[in-house]
Amino acid sequence: MADFVLRLADSVKSTAGVRTAYGDPVELDDVTVIPVALAWFGFGGGEGTQEPASGSGGGGGGASVPIGAYIKDKTGVRFEPNPIALLAVAIPFAWVATRGVALIFRALRRRRR
Repeated sequence: MADFVLRLADSVKSTAGVRTAYGDPVELDDVTVIPVALAWFGFGGGEGTQEPASGSGGGGGGASVPIGAYIKDKTGVRFEPNPIALLAVAIPFAWVATRGVALIFRALRRRRR
């Protein structure tokens, strides 16, 4: 099983990284577009015995969120964010941050009493 996990780690290492975050450039007329994504991966492993036949294990997965693209044209290079992805990240972040600030204020209020 340890060999399987090492082979899996080697295959992920060779495919993940910069190639995962930045897509291949696409050229349209005089404009070059390079897509950008936020990506993460997680994997598991397992072990077992033949006699008696038993074992345990786990799986893995990953996700990728397109966050925008670099645009290169005659005016220069600029980053164009993906507004839907920004909202998908900003809304949960704002909710968690608001809850955290509220908890801090409640704790401080209780401490003063």
